[in-house]
Amino acid sequence: MNDGAPCSDTALTFLPVYQPDLSGNERRYLLEAFDSTWISSRGKFLDRFEAAFASVVGTPHVTAVCNGTVALHLALHALGLRPGDEVIVPSFTYIASVNTIVQAGGVPVFAEVAADDWLLDPEVISARITPRTRAVMPVHLYGAVCDMDRISAMARDRGLAVVEDCAEALGSSWRGRHVGSWSDVATFSFFGNKTVTTGEGGMVLARDAEILRRLQIAKGQGMDPERRYWHVAMGFNYRMTNLAAAIGLGQIERLEDILARKRAIAARYRDNLAGHPFTFQARKPEVTNSEWLISLLLPPRCDRDAVMRRLAAARIETRPVFYCAHHMPHHARPDVSLPVSEDIAARGISLPSYPSLSMAEVDRVCEALVEAVRAS
Repeated sequence: MNDGAPCSDTALTFLPVYQPDLSGNERRYLLEAFDSTWISSRGKFLDRFEAAFASVVGTPHVTAVCNGTVALHLALHALGLRPGDEVIVPSFTYIASVNTIVQAGGVPVFAEVAADDWLLDPEVISARITPRTRAVMPVHLYGAVCDMDRISAMARDRGLAVVEDCAEALGSSWRGRHVGSWSDVATFSFFGNKTVTTGEGGMVLARDAEILRRLQIAKGQGMDPERRYWHVAMGFNYRMTNLAAAIGLGQIERLEDILARKRAIAARYRDNLAGHPFTFQARKPEVTNSEWLISLLLPPRCDRDAVMRRLAAARIETRPVFYCAHHMPHHARPDVSLPVSEDIAARGISLPSYPSLSMAEVDRVCEALVEAVRAS
């Protein structure tokens, strides 16, 4: 069925939602690691990457892993999550946040997000706490940051652990403190579309050295670091390779330049689309936003699929924001109603946001978006 979308103009440059900028030392470091033959989970680039990352986030207690999902699972495991323990988590999130709670033996308790910033609403947490609640998982989506003052205070008062999912928020901070530094454990992702990428990869931050030790033992099959092949705990093979860390080091050396470019792109989008019927995540004065992925809400009753098809015909890739986890078949909760989350999930769209995107290309996306919405 033809929805009236214009024919694709193949002369136009294709604009993906994201592509990494690998223009620094990434290739040189990768080849150096390759030539060294240290290509698995030992080598100097692992130490250098972890040290550089620790400097960025402001804590020495970090350990690299093979992806962001296992980072979350490892964090929950290190906290000693027991079968039946409940973890309060927003339903509007990437599915890994919820899957890993179940994989660790826990029970996700879905909470509403705030309408302004689309993040876990501190107002609703208290009503979700039961005698079985073990932890709260604030998820910092699209570079925005949860209200960590209120969430941390509430968790402390109720004796709950805090697990920060910072997969999308490297470079973001709350009141000048980098995300991840507010919690017992925190996790980051280095997937190919993240601000810093290693292809696949992740990092776990710990509040203190004892939790870090548990993380390091568990990620390496539970082996005692002082006694090779003596396994002192249940563990997993969640280690990052030296090759991946070499790419990560080249990336993080350029983090400030990447962040500056992404913030400039975000500002251009907001300026161009001001006065049009789009809603961005709210900017809070306490937050320094990394502007990972520019996302907005289309007007109510707008046909998002038709808009995305029109943009695709103009060779502009977009993607919907996340669907609610409580609507997923394996997490389905027909008794749960989260109208704010459900509205955002139905109307949200993410736009091209990569560092090498030119301002002229941002203008092109904005013009095409406005026209696509008018035609829908």
